[in-house]
Amino acid sequence: MEIVPPAQLNIFERLNRWIQESIMVKLFSIGFLVLILLIPSAWIEDLMRERQYRSEQVIDEVADKWSGSQTVTGPILVVPFTKREIIDRGKDGKEIREHVEKAYFLPEVLGIDGTVQPEILHRGIFDAVVYESSLSIKSFFPKPDFKSLDIAEADVLWSGAHLIFGLTDLRGISENPSLVVGEKTYTAEPSNNIGVLIHPSQKAVVNESETAPYYVQPSPDVESGSGIIVKLGWENAENFSGKVAVKLNLKGSRKLDFVPVGKTTDVKLSGSWANPSFDGEFLPASREVTADGFSASWKVLHFNRPFSQQWTHDNMHLRGSDFGVRLLLPVDQYQKSIRTAKYGILVILLTFIALFLVEITQKVRIHPFQYILIGAALIIYYTLLLSFSEHLGYNLAYLISSVSTVILISLYSTSFMKSTKLVLLLTFLLLAFYTFIFVIILQQDFALLLGSIGLFIIIGFLMYFSRKVKWYQETLPGITTTNP
Repeated sequence: MEIVPPAQLNIFERLNRWIQESIMVKLFSIGFLVLILLIPSAWIEDLMRERQYRSEQVIDEVADKWSGSQTVTGPILVVPFTKREIIDRGKDGKEIREHVEKAYFLPEVLGIDGTVQPEILHRGIFDAVVYESSLSIKSFFPKPDFKSLDIAEADVLWSGAHLIFGLTDLRGISENPSLVVGEKTYTAEPSNNIGVLIHPSQKAVVNESETAPYYVQPSPDVESGSGIIVKLGWENAENFSGKVAVKLNLKGSRKLDFVPVGKTTDVKLSGSWANPSFDGEFLPASREVTADGFSASWKVLHFNRPFSQQWTHDNMHLRGSDFGVRLLLPVDQYQKSIRTAKYGILVILLTFIALFLVEITQKVRIHPFQYILIGAALIIYYTLLLSFSEHLGYNLAYLISSVSTVILISLYSTSFMKSTKLVLLLTFLLLAFYTFIFVIILQQDFALLLGSIGLFIIIGFLMYFSRKVKWYQETLPGITTTNP
């Protein structure tokens, strides 16, 4: 065996040696491998979004068969009246034309006391939350002031007076509503022609995650004219009674909202659900959430809402002031998995840098194919995380996937790292990387702060361990050849 000086090598041997020994070529090779691994990383993120989209589809299908999200609007008193118009026909004189219009009146006081009993329905590995609610609605109407609407008492058609309640999905009515006006009990009828009520569509999926391209925000202008109507049968103004009480058993899914139609609206709601979200334009005046359930109360005044107390035209939209509760499933594995996958390229890059520093400081040769296998293991990690999280939850899935991947890479590294200390060091670094990512995922409010501090510390360690590397020094004075 003899050492051949560089001066005695031909150009091809020198080029081959430069490629093998050059630190810059090695860095470019690692960078190229990282870019190649971006392709499967994007595929993994698409797979996660597809699974989340499928989960939302299944929840929608279950909700559609049970009943959609419910928004309760009412009661509203409707009294028809005769409207006269004078039409000038020129030489032929004037003609008076009559037609019937409606006057709408909202209650002075509206009180709602309700309970919600949630239930989880299963379809395959997916869950959907539905509920059954029992609502006690009490309201008081003052006698309508027709003069303020420029309506003569003689033109009021009391025989056509009726009450309307807006409901988003009539399929949710599980029992015939019991309605008492004054001392008299009335029978309600379903109606799909309540034109003054506007609610968001229950078929739209509300998205608060990072996967906006797959979801659609509900439009506030989708008309939902369904509800119940109660014909009062009053003969004249003397039959008017302003006290209205309703017992309503209502099924729904995801959320239960109310429109504050009262001049003063008080709502009290409780239920056996430990993960409520109080949504809408108004937060509860008081709330209590425990492991056994929740209770909340709202108080809304007519000053706080964007519609008036009485009107005569038919294009009044009671919207923009809904409030209520959303029943959240404590299952966010898809969103967390997607957030974790976004850090995938960072884990790959840090792992490759660690291996590169081991190469140049410990004189260990790692083949590009070995880098590829390690990168593939780091990519497959996210499919393990996704599949396990659908069955075991995110936290346990993260633990199993991380430990499995670290063990696999550590065992494989023994094939090119002859020192046990180096294998243990690589294992420690991988565990530190995955622990760092897990902490960032859990601490959503401080994710940017912790991530920035963590990356700053990592860069500091890289500077420290690479400080003695002679980047422009040849690693070998020559190459070894065998005498013929």
